[in-house]
Formats: sequence, C-alpha cells, structure tokens
Amino acid sequence: MPGAAPIPAEQLRAAVEPARAWLAGEAEQPPRAVLGAAVRTSARWLAQQVPGRSVELRVPPHVAVQLVPGPRHTRGTPPNVVETDAATWLRLATGELAWADALADGRVSASGARADLSQHLPLVPLR
Repeated sequence: MPGAAPIPAEQLRAAVEPARAWLAGEAEQPPRAVLGAAVRTSARWLAQQVPGRSVELRVPPHVAVQLVPGPRHTRGTPPNVVETDAATWLRLATGELAWADALADGRVSASGARADLSQHLPLVPLR
C-alpha cells in the first residue's frame, strides 16, 4: 500500500453503503466484487489511519493489510495477527458489532500483544 493515494472518507462510505442492508439482514449478500470493494476499502482506510507494520489484518479472500505502529515484521507469519470474515469485519467497521463480542463469540481471531483493534473500531466515518 505504500505510495497508494489516500482514501477519502466519502470513498469509504460509498464502498461500504451497498453492503449495509445485507449486514442488517434486510437483503441478500451483495455480489463478490461489491463485498470485496467494501472490505478492501475499509481495511485500507484503517491502515491509512493507523499506519505501521506490527499487526496484520486479514479478511480472506479479500485483503490483508499491515497497520499499527511498533516493531516492523518482515518475514513469515507476523506475531500480531487479526483474522475474520467479510461480514464480521464490516460489522466491526460500521459499529454493528463490538470488538469484545466478536472475540468472545470466536468471530475474530486476534493473536499477539498488539492485535487489539478495539480503540480503532468502528471506523469514524461509518458510525
């Protein structure tokens, strides 16, 4: 992502909006391209807000980004990893799901001392 143009809040909101009815259980899952854009844009927006390379956020198969200041990880599996599915990620990003609840329910896997993203969620423009 280095060198990528900053993602404006308007672009973040526009990418996530088409998935909101699905997240609320009011519509069918959006097409893969729409869902992927929402996930990628929101994860990259967070990485832009909390730059660093000490935590890897994975939302397979859509995106993996590094974020959070701290020791840089360069090889193999990073010591601080957050992994979840697209629906859970978008619910966390929009505030429909609390970090603690997602962890308690096993919807998020977070390993490592820096892998707590609760202070960065929900994403401010999506509240």
